[in-house]
Amino acid sequence: MNLRALLQKSLLALSLLPTLLLAADRVGDFSLLDQDGYFHQMSWYDNNQAIVLLVQATGDTAAQSVLADFDSLRSNFENQDIEFFMINPLGLKDRDAVRAELEALNIDVPVLMDDARLISEALGIDKIGEILVYNPKSFTLMFRGPMGAELTTALTDIIAGKDLQTAQVASTGTPVSYPIRTAHQQQTPSYEKEIGPIIAQNCATCHREGGIAPFALDSHTMVMGWSQMIREVLMTKRMPPGQIDSHIGDFINDMVLADEDAQKIVHWIEAGSPKDGSTDPLTELVWPGTEWAFGEPDYIVEIPEQSIPATGVLDYRNVMVELDLEEDRWVRASQYIPGDHTVLHHTLHSLIAPGETRGGSLLGGEPDRPDIAPYIPGQAPRMEPPNTGGLLKAGTRIAMQMHYTTTGKESVDASRIGIWFYPKGFVPEERMSGQCACHFTPTWVNIPPLDPDYEMTQSFTIEKDAKLFAFTPHMHFRGKRMRFYAEYPDGTSEELINIANYNYNWQLAYTYREPKPVPAGTVITATGAFDNSEQNKMNPDPHRSVPWGLQSWDEMFFGAADWKYVDQSGN
Repeated sequence: MNLRALLQKSLLALSLLPTLLLAADRVGDFSLLDQDGYFHQMSWYDNNQAIVLLVQATGDTAAQSVLADFDSLRSNFENQDIEFFMINPLGLKDRDAVRAELEALNIDVPVLMDDARLISEALGIDKIGEILVYNPKSFTLMFRGPMGAELTTALTDIIAGKDLQTAQVASTGTPVSYPIRTAHQQQTPSYEKEIGPIIAQNCATCHREGGIAPFALDSHTMVMGWSQMIREVLMTKRMPPGQIDSHIGDFINDMVLADEDAQKIVHWIEAGSPKDGSTDPLTELVWPGTEWAFGEPDYIVEIPEQSIPATGVLDYRNVMVELDLEEDRWVRASQYIPGDHTVLHHTLHSLIAPGETRGGSLLGGEPDRPDIAPYIPGQAPRMEPPNTGGLLKAGTRIAMQMHYTTTGKESVDASRIGIWFYPKGFVPEERMSGQCACHFTPTWVNIPPLDPDYEMTQSFTIEKDAKLFAFTPHMHFRGKRMRFYAEYPDGTSEELINIANYNYNWQLAYTYREPKPVPAGTVITATGAFDNSEQNKMNPDPHRSVPWGLQSWDEMFFGAADWKYVDQSGN
């Protein structure tokens, strides 16, 4: 039996074992956005003794009747290692209504918005106004019941480290039902027609043989074997990677799994991950025979090999690459393929035109300058908008800045850049005006030690009528979130994108489905936050005052927007 077959057999056996994750008293870790779009993961709060959750619904008298007492309870206990939230289990996605009600009642408590309703199902929420006490260390429920003396006693006992005298008290309130779960219990989602295609579209492009993910989801057996992990990463929003707040903007790569698809997958897993039908859609997937996204490139840039030692801190490497183009060509697309993505963290580069001694600005300003893709963790190949491009001149050089990290094993990185041109003689009519950026390099203020939510804000102005195409955040290990806003000349404002859970390993360029027009004089503001606390498991040293710096244990704040000016016709 080969290794792959043995792994499949082992995964199948494991999948048939009783599942502790679904035990009645263990909910598991989970993550949700609140009514203001801020990300909360329960395990982040594991420095608390408990998390208290009030089941909330806008306009519900049962919930409103206990809000004042709940707020008072929070005032009494929140400085005693007890965290307080509300949770909305109805999946209505009406953040404005939630905010308005709480503002009218002068109550400032985050409401976890359970759009897909999967967390509420796992918590066993069945009525509005009920209160749950959750242990963020063991991911179990400690108490369930109404506001009252029993709840106060339970919290007092938790703080004192005592066993709870009462763990459950009967309560009343508006019933909560889950018709989609009921329907799926009556008719389990089809693996052949529903689950397999969802996995193929959202997971298998990375989780495949030769893909960047650590295992292949290329059959029902493999999906069933990894099913409990799949459930866990969906409940915590760890996968799909790089997902953003789907309530803000419309992006082609928001990486968000649709609520109905998440419900189907989780309910299918809870039903035992059954297989139906005569075919397996995952075994029938066929991947391109080339690693290049747009077919074989017209030109491949071979970057000089870089030897990487097993250990040590490496300075950024500056590499000059000579291009041997015979004639000027207009660039349509480009892609960076690292030789070893385990050691190459990112690259930056600038193009030095023939006769010049230095490259152009990374922030744009040169309308004919082509945009050649650098390497950024999680970044996709770059295709220019239709009839848009830049001119790559014969004799151009690329000045590359390359950031490597060691992994405990020696390596050689032989990276390549593929470039696709427009046909000879074709001149695209449109140009990207450049990349505006909010950055703090010249005015950096160190991040204070142990600060869990240190904000930085910076702005730039778009001087002419333009179209916004994409946003790219960049911070290091302490990066927590980044949000972009527009302030328009008429005095109105709008949130453009909310990267609610920034991930250093997935620095995507989030691209609008349709470019967004903005008038001249629009001010774009990026607001980012850093988590320099001990709760940040990625934090190299929470007791450090963190300066700006090139290495990952220092920090950067860089928010970029890709845009181009439009002419009088709107193009």
